[in-house]
Amino acid sequence: MITETVAAHSVSLATARRLPAFIYDLEALRTHAAAVRDALTPGAPEIFYAAKANPDGPILRTLAPFVDGIEVASGGELQHVRGILPNARIAFGGPGKTDEELSLAIELGVERIHVESPHELTRLAQLAHAADRDVDILLRVNLAGERSGVALAMSGPFGMDPELIGACRSILASAPRVRLRGIHAHLASGLDADAMIRQSAEILAWARPWLAAAGIAGPAEYNLGGGQAVNYADPQNVFDWASYGKQIAALASPNEVLRIEPGRAISVYAGWYVTQILDIKQAHGEWYAVLRGGTMQLRTPVTKQHNQPSVILPLPDTSGPSVEGEAVTYVGQLCTPKDVFARRVPTDRIQVGDVVAFAMAGAYGWNISHHDFLMHPKPEFAYLDRA
Repeated sequence: MITETVAAHSVSLATARRLPAFIYDLEALRTHAAAVRDALTPGAPEIFYAAKANPDGPILRTLAPFVDGIEVASGGELQHVRGILPNARIAFGGPGKTDEELSLAIELGVERIHVESPHELTRLAQLAHAADRDVDILLRVNLAGERSGVALAMSGPFGMDPELIGACRSILASAPRVRLRGIHAHLASGLDADAMIRQSAEILAWARPWLAAAGIAGPAEYNLGGGQAVNYADPQNVFDWASYGKQIAALASPNEVLRIEPGRAISVYAGWYVTQILDIKQAHGEWYAVLRGGTMQLRTPVTKQHNQPSVILPLPDTSGPSVEGEAVTYVGQLCTPKDVFARRVPTDRIQVGDVVAFAMAGAYGWNISHHDFLMHPKPEFAYLDRA
């Protein structure tokens, strides 16, 4: 579960009193990204990595050879990615884009803008006309199919329902600087390979005739979104990229481009949040280990209400309270009972001073967390690469 390199670096940081820390295994990231890339060739979708999952510079540079582009969802992400990967193909999506962000996208020449509403399209058309620049877009549709049981259904502000998207036709007709290239649809997250294929078939069944009627020039593009399942309860249960690659290639038709936007499923396995036990105590019949740091640095277990998978790295010559053979709840230093990494984790033996390394912290960790709550010290960041 944890490599010797990551474990050794974790112990070294603990000895130097530099915990908590995020440790990213770039070799593991490279290996995983290469496997995903291999599973999606030939005839399968382009891969645009969703920067929102983890936009760290070393992460983006490691992934660059294995992806076709980067998806961003704000002007800040756009500037950040362009600064790190100046030549990357970029798609800009997300609701509530400001005029300043749209102007920036035009100025920086992003490859595709995913338009979320007729009003956004109208503003983009005006800005493109004023800049005297052509802009290539995908219209984001939000279909109302069955989404029960998914980890996250993308409804409400995301995209347009089929009735609303029809209003874009007349806007496009009077916007010569805006070129419709295709359809974007990210409908749900947390899907296994078979469910992802069913959703993709649903999207294509709606989008192909719609784009045919729109009469676009060139190959039609279909961005099928992200949302490939990640299983925190069973880290070895990885999304079946090989099966998905074969099935999605079978859905493709000539003279069209398929594209996907995985984020979490690409980078999550390469990151560790490593910290140390400060105290162990029993309260109302349950055992608690209080850890340095907290969920203000790794928010994912709170937002997803799961146990973050972990491994204990005992340190020699530690002293203080210990517990053997008990289920222990791991909590942080925040003044809230919601500051929980994992509940009732079976343990053989743990002791104050031991290192706790939380796996699957390579996505939606530091960048989604509320860093400054209680103003604890920021974590260290380490990027390990054996290449």
